[in-house]
Amino acid sequence: MSESVEFELLLRRALAPIDPPADLADRVETTLANLAGLAADELESWELRSMRDPRNWVRPAAAVVVGGTAGAALVLLRARRRSRRRGRAGSAWDAAERALHDVFGETRRLLDDELRLRR
Repeated sequence: MSESVEFELLLRRALAPIDPPADLADRVETTLANLAGLAADELESWELRSMRDPRNWVRPAAAVVVGGTAGAALVLLRARRRSRRRGRAGSAWDAAERALHDVFGETRRLLDDELRLRR
């Protein structure tokens, strides 16, 4: 009987929830921004003439997928952080509307920042 109690205690200790590091969100955001930037640089560097050969389509296609995914994740991460700071309560419809508003607003801000950097 004591073996089962010890086993349960060990299991509880092993499966106890842990808090993520405090800077995890910042590190993820930085990584996603870097990935999106690298993908944009890759897309800028390819030449249209070389696209005649389908073997050259892999890198730009991968850059589109990686950049799009990283950009979308970055927008969602920032919108979620902003909505948590507000902490408003309301109906599910209001929450969905605010979430969409945050996502579109963050997308607009990121695109404006990118355009300013490119000039």
